[in-house]
Amino acid sequence: MKVASLHIHPVKAMRAVDLTRAKLETRGLENDRRWMVIDAAGNFMTQRKRPLLATIAARITENGLSLSVDGGGVLDVARPDAARRRDVVVWDSTVSAACAAPPASAFLSDILGEEAHLVFMDDEARRMKDSMWTPSPEPVSFADAFPVLVTSTGSLAALNRDIEAHGGAAVPMARFRPNIVVDCDEDWPEDNWRRLKIGGVELDLVKPCDRCIVTTTDQRSGARMGPEPIASLARIHRSTDPRIKGVIFGMNAAPRALGDIAVGDSVEAS
Repeated sequence: MKVASLHIHPVKAMRAVDLTRAKLETRGLENDRRWMVIDAAGNFMTQRKRPLLATIAARITENGLSLSVDGGGVLDVARPDAARRRDVVVWDSTVSAACAAPPASAFLSDILGEEAHLVFMDDEARRMKDSMWTPSPEPVSFADAFPVLVTSTGSLAALNRDIEAHGGAAVPMARFRPNIVVDCDEDWPEDNWRRLKIGGVELDLVKPCDRCIVTTTDQRSGARMGPEPIASLARIHRSTDPRIKGVIFGMNAAPRALGDIAVGDSVEAS
């Protein structure tokens, strides 16, 4: 098996950035989900309720971030001053994050049609994921669950066979917003993986990833595309673990040995 592709999402819920090489850190791939959009109350925003976030591209720059929308403007956002902070909420975590300057708020509020602000998880920010799935809390970015999300080409092929057999159109891997995609021919192989080794990098696969309406969202237009892939996953890949309700695709992972990963690297699973 090999690494088929690598992806980061510099701003949680915005478009992915495809990479040929990435550095694995304790909180996940470098620059992945270190920025986040919040509402007026400081609560995190995602495509679950704001699918228009998929229309915004975020690119890491030397000094911070560049935001853009198709056919619209571009805004350069400087990495925030650590002194300007606020508490923000992502799921059950409260994090002291650095606040981007007001132009970022105006840019995002105009696109989303409601008050919105941009925050950054700098080196002073701390978020520890306390979970039944790991023996101790894990450091994590603004990601939903764990530092890294792993999927496989074999699972996507199995899913799309079922979708097409029921008259639907195949879905792209981008709908699942993974970090590491492993190239393999087996159907649903990650269900049985417990650890991955990619060169000197090691990852524990700790929890199946339960899926929601975001997977039905076109990752460029923000349009909801119908019942797939949720309908197919409900037929063929529901969770059998009583701790997870609903459908699953991919595995959440926690770093155990850090380092660089590149597309084409060999992958060993155990």
